[in-house]
Amino acid sequence: MQLAKQAQNNEGTLQIVTNARVTQTVKLVRLEKFLALQTSVDAALENIK
Repeated sequence: MQLAKQAQNNEGTLQIVTNARVTQTVKLVRLEKFLALQTSVDAALENIK
């Protein structure tokens, strides 16, 4: 969460590569609005361009 806050302060987002189980857990604790969840490294790289 500390890294996500730093990214937001610098007008960016923290790209997290995850799988379905981790995504479900993150959404359960309502952190998806702070983290940019991605299904692959390629998707994460596309979102930072």
